Amino acid sequence: MENNTNIIYGYARCSTSEERQDINRQKRELLKLGVQDETKIYWEYESGTKEDRNELNKLLDIVKAGDTIITTEVSRLTRSTKHLCEIMQLVQDKHLVLNIGGSFIVDCSKGEIDPMTQGMIMMWGVFSEMERNIISQRVKSGLANAKAKGKKLGRPQTNINKIPDKFFKYYQLYKDKKIGISEMSRLCNLSRPTIYNYIAVVEENNPSKK
Repeated sequence: MENNTNIIYGYARCSTSEERQDINRQKRELLKLGVQDETKIYWEYESGTKEDRNELNKLLDIVKAGDTIITTEVSRLTRSTKHLCEIMQLVQDKHLVLNIGGSFIVDCSKGEIDPMTQGMIMMWGVFSEMERNIISQRVKSGLANAKAKGKKLGRPQTNINKIPDKFFKYYQLYKDKKIGISEMSRLCNLSRPTIYNYIAVVEENNPSKK
């Protein structure tokens, strides 16, 4: 149980801000796994291959001996085996408890990590990195094949008729400078890049709205 000396933290991550639903699911799972205060959940939209992540760094800096870090799976922490080794070393050095989805609990609060548990987690990390590399290789191969066949790559252009009504509901407020892009993104439940894209399409089709 969380007390004044030992705090339970959570960490959630998604690759892009378009995965809002997924990161909210992670937050709910973290609360079920033992995080007692949602303000103790550190979360961000960053690639799992990126080692220098702001929120993860903040979390790893703030934790102290006896504290617990909970994440839903290894791939949320990192998709790099090298980075995972560094995190595991920090868990040992700071005498932390690392809870991965409730399946693996690494308790270094009173000593070193159990070799069997460490081995299982490292294998998990290797498979996570391998999965990411395989997906990346398949995507690159698919793009190269499509390009060789003369197919036009990239996302299809947005048609003004395909822009959802919820965007137009708040568009005028944005033009009147009553809300900014971030607020509009939240109200529409759309990513900032999508909002910028829709604005560009609307203004291109109706110059008077610029």
